[in-house]
Amino acid sequence: MGLDHLWAGWRSSYIEEVSADSSALRPDSDGSLFERILNSGEPDHATFIVYRGPRCFAILNAYPYTSGHVLVMPNRAVPELEDLDDDEHAELWSTVRDAVVAIKAAYRCDGVNLGMNLGRAGGAGVPDHLHVHVLPRWDGDTNFMTTVAETRVLPEPLSLTWSKLRRAWPS
Repeated sequence: MGLDHLWAGWRSSYIEEVSADSSALRPDSDGSLFERILNSGEPDHATFIVYRGPRCFAILNAYPYTSGHVLVMPNRAVPELEDLDDDEHAELWSTVRDAVVAIKAAYRCDGVNLGMNLGRAGGAGVPDHLHVHVLPRWDGDTNFMTTVAETRVLPEPLSLTWSKLRRAWPS
């Protein structure tokens, strides 16, 4: 049995756009992209931060593969997994577990994908601030629009996704 490939070429324009202004991705005096969002002073519903912990937080992906797509990361910009201190490491994986629990409760999905892309060559869109992708999946969730039209159809706005996950987040 051969391995079939489905190409998602629409992603390349996003990756090129994000990569073009690498200064926006590097930590600087104002912090990384995610640190700036975390410390913006804006309310969580405006920044789509689902959870804030002492060392880690969870935020909705602004370019989700599907509704419920969350990014879990340390509060400080850390590019490599081995750069986390022990407390950050423990809290990161505890927060990933909580994200899975919230996603399963909010979306009653058939499965969950977890993933990390470390470094630009590893596919990281924001290589200076590691993050874990956590997203719900359903049996047969590939559809005509994704496969043929190279377009994702998201059934709800980010504001509704945020509300669902915030309510379902473990205490």
